Amino acid sequence: MYCRNCGKEIESQAVVCPSCGVPPMLEKKFCQACGEVTQPNQTMCTKCGVALVAKTQVSETKNKMAAGLLGIFLGCFGIHKFYLGYNKEAIIMLAISLGAGLVTCGAATGVMSVIGLIEGIIYLTKPDEEFEQLYIQGHKGWF
Repeated sequence: MYCRNCGKEIESQAVVCPSCGVPPMLEKKFCQACGEVTQPNQTMCTKCGVALVAKTQVSETKNKMAAGLLGIFLGCFGIHKFYLGYNKEAIIMLAISLGAGLVTCGAATGVMSVIGLIEGIIYLTKPDEEFEQLYIQGHKGWF
């Protein structure tokens, strides 16, 4: 495996590159399979044909178990959205739960709870790779 930041060969389980000190899959400068120089938006290595993979720093700290449980238990307040970095969607859920919940005697809060429950279950039932692709890298804000 090669570091995507500096192109030096590293161990596949390395958390940071010993040469440059950056997480090896964080940048997009080199192919992780052969070390060939790549362009930032390139999706496949032109030398070896491998799909280029880059993980965001957020994906290293966010996991689907935490997001799913937050959605199930505190979903009406959008806490799972805050956790994943979807601040706009989280504020919408929080405002509807608190603001509209007062006006509708809690009915709006109930609706937001159901949405949080559904999203929490969706997060927990997705395979890890699909969760990463959809919700961490793809920033899919709703369902």
